[in-house]
Amino acid sequence: MTDAFQEALPLFTPAPDEASESPIMTGRLPSYIKDHRQRLRDRFLSGGAGALPDYELLELVLFRAIPRQDVKPLARDLIDHFGDFNRVVSATVSALKQVRGVGDAVITELKIVEAAAHRMARSKVMARHVVSSWDALLDYCHTVMAHRETEQFRILYLDTKNTLIADEEQARGTIDHVPVYPREVVKRGLELKAASLILVHNHPSGDPTPSQADITMTAQIEAAARALGIAVHDHLIIGKSRELSFRAEGLL
Repeated sequence: MTDAFQEALPLFTPAPDEASESPIMTGRLPSYIKDHRQRLRDRFLSGGAGALPDYELLELVLFRAIPRQDVKPLARDLIDHFGDFNRVVSATVSALKQVRGVGDAVITELKIVEAAAHRMARSKVMARHVVSSWDALLDYCHTVMAHRETEQFRILYLDTKNTLIADEEQARGTIDHVPVYPREVVKRGLELKAASLILVHNHPSGDPTPSQADITMTAQIEAAARALGIAVHDHLIIGKSRELSFRAEGLL
């Protein structure tokens, strides 16, 4: 069986609900699907991601999950349901399963893309001087937090040279609240021998404006850390398209 008549088998076998949608389970790939897929690949290779709208970029991801079916309708459904490519990839497994045609194979491919994006963004900030890589740090925070459906609180621990030595999730919460315990934040800083830290959390609403609870919690952590010789450089709130810095706003 040659490449001229058969596409490469998928890395993961399609889940039954996905495979059952396919009109052709064996044999040659229908020419209209094969030609469309090759055109998309050619455009991507020649023009990069910018040459494709979100739904076509998503089609490229879905090709391997559903090898014998036109995936354009599913790609459009996913974009319509979640809003854009980033929100599709970062959607929770339970949310993805609510879309007809999405099974384990599709979810696996999407989560591989998400994990790859997180690792690439993280590699640009770990063991780097935070001040000189500030833009990369913001990109990383947006990549891992901006599209979450619930609040997440992360701590970035730095050494005496302001090099990032640890990035840890301290807590997860609800759509508008996350429990944070100042004593645990500072205790972990002492364990890591951190000289300073940066607080980061997201607002699923998309608006990074701090609440009074955010301001109070930040003051409590700053006081506890200062008492033990650990500086709090900043508290970043990550929204959908922008972030807010407590330091820049004079709140810290």
